Amino acid sequence: MSGHVVAKKLYFLIFGTLLALTALTTGVAFVDLGQWNTIVALIIACCKGTLVVLFFMHLRWSPRLMRVVLLSALLWLAILISLTTTDFFSRDWIPIPQGWEESSLLRPPGLPEHFLHRR
Repeated sequence: MSGHVVAKKLYFLIFGTLLALTALTTGVAFVDLGQWNTIVALIIACCKGTLVVLFFMHLRWSPRLMRVVLLSALLWLAILISLTTTDFFSRDWIPIPQGWEESSLLRPPGLPEHFLHRR
């Protein structure tokens, strides 16, 4: 079985870069950036994931079909995240009842409304 041979120096360089990015993520967590903390941490995580996929999983030296598979998986992930986000942001469109006491579903049929109120 012949495959692409990568020098150990490159692996150690990528490993050192991953450690540096991990330290950067930890350092940024202690800095108050407001709502940008999560965004910066996700950007750094995407950079680390890209390094792992390209070098440790040998995608850099793989045929084009493997790149197509990876890109289609990322596209599918983006579709699922966008659908979930759409659902999350559209939940305020339906009004929420104020309380269960006012619900007509809890009143048995034929029971006058004044029997339900506490005295």
